[in-house]
Amino acid sequence: MARSFLQLLQEGVQLNRSMNVTLDQKTVRSHAERHKAPISAIETILSGGTRVVFMNMPDAERMRGVFSARLIKGDVVRTRWVRNG
Repeated sequence: MARSFLQLLQEGVQLNRSMNVTLDQKTVRSHAERHKAPISAIETILSGGTRVVFMNMPDAERMRGVFSARLIKGDVVRTRWVRNG
């Protein structure tokens, strides 16, 4: 069962829906689908890996566990956002 926002706060869980992982986008999407964790945004990291933002905190926390061995610690270089059109 998913923990509530208040439970996450009380447990000292990192309250961030985004994470950077050393996997490619296709693999990240596959894991997210398998674990029924909807993605809000996803992008390739210039230095390698993927930045992913999940739709809600409980799913993000669950996926942080799934990706625990593949999480990128520290800062990464992201692609500059460009509006097309």
